[in-house]
Amino acid sequence: MRPRLAWIYFTRWIKRRVLPSSLFGRSLLIIVLPVALMQIAVTYVFFDAHWQTVTSRLSQGLAGDIAWAVESYRDDPGPDAFARLSNRAEESMGLSIALQPGRSLPTNRRSSLFAPIDRSIQKALSDRLDDPFWFDTTRYPAYVDIRVKVDGGVLRILAPRDRAFATNGHIFVLWMTLATVLLTAVAIAFIRNQVRAIERLAVAADAFGRGADAETFKPSGAREVRQAAAAFLAMRSRIQRYIEQRTALLASVSHDLRTPLTRLKLELALAEPSKRTAGMKRDLAEMEHMIDEYLAFARGEGGEAVEVVALRGIMEEVGEGAARVGAQVSIAADPALTASVRPLALKRALANLVMNAALHGDRVEVSAHARPQGGVEILVDDDGPGIPEAQREDAFKAFNRLDDARNQNEKGVGLGLAIARDVARGHGGDITLDRSPLGGLRAVVRLPG
Repeated sequence: MRPRLAWIYFTRWIKRRVLPSSLFGRSLLIIVLPVALMQIAVTYVFFDAHWQTVTSRLSQGLAGDIAWAVESYRDDPGPDAFARLSNRAEESMGLSIALQPGRSLPTNRRSSLFAPIDRSIQKALSDRLDDPFWFDTTRYPAYVDIRVKVDGGVLRILAPRDRAFATNGHIFVLWMTLATVLLTAVAIAFIRNQVRAIERLAVAADAFGRGADAETFKPSGAREVRQAAAAFLAMRSRIQRYIEQRTALLASVSHDLRTPLTRLKLELALAEPSKRTAGMKRDLAEMEHMIDEYLAFARGEGGEAVEVVALRGIMEEVGEGAARVGAQVSIAADPALTASVRPLALKRALANLVMNAALHGDRVEVSAHARPQGGVEILVDDDGPGIPEAQREDAFKAFNRLDDARNQNEKGVGLGLAIARDVARGHGGDITLDRSPLGGLRAVVRLPG
């Protein structure tokens, strides 16, 4: 079982650390990796089955000619015989032979960048020559310098490179490299075009989720991508129709409910003042407030356009409202800090948070700053009793007031935090609750850039 777990961890590590995470990178890897492996395999087979065989035979042939020249010189080392030997080697074999009397073999030799060349010549000369020898394949571009130790000096032989090894190997490698680069460029162009269509779809979906409208988006790309884009457009149309129908329905409900409430308020205003009428007036006011909150929660601010606004102005307006109810409110934000938001929706969300803080505490601090990873962060701190960590997520549930023993006649129906989070998520952000440095509750509003 342990080897299986080790293999699972290894594959997960490969996926997370080695393989690219983007669709473009993975698609490119799927196409380029097989091409590169094929090119490597073809190149290896070429050098192993063709180039190396040809080079070995050429080296053996050159080594045989050199061995013949050395034996001929050893049979008759005279000047006249050497001149005939040199002429015959030049005319028949293309070898340039010179005698260097009193010289010895060099002790150092530069190795070729392509090691199989040196290995092939070394093996061929070792098989054919019993005398010490030395060679260099890098000194001259068109020749191989070979030297053999003989009596009285060194026999130096310059042989054409094409007699020692196949010289067209680098051309093959060059063509294979160019073909790989060309295929990779074509693959990048096609994959980039397909991925761009998916990126446009993702941008349109993200914009729609934030409440913005991407009118210029049109389906493009491969058939499957166009089908996904068409499905997204159809879904967007259905959601927009649903929102419009719901807004119209809620407007009708609001009108229908407010009419009898107005009649009741009028009747109570004309009635004789008493404890009973006073209680009924409070109940009507609470019902009106509850209806307003229900409609605000259900309606939201989806029809409002997104604008780039300065956050400090909205924060100061919200702070003034909390200060009027007796809270000490301080604002800290750069006047130049802006965000792309729906102003009325954000103002309502911040008002809910700040008024909630003012209701449960005496001191409220509202601050905002830019996030290093992009976007902005708004903090609302109070010095109230706070909310236990286990109940913080429940506080965002609609109609949840956390304290069952709380006076149910108190204004509010538990929708403030739910509306605020709904607005933040409608902008593509979120709201979380934490412990405040002031000792109470901290509401953290994160909005994208």
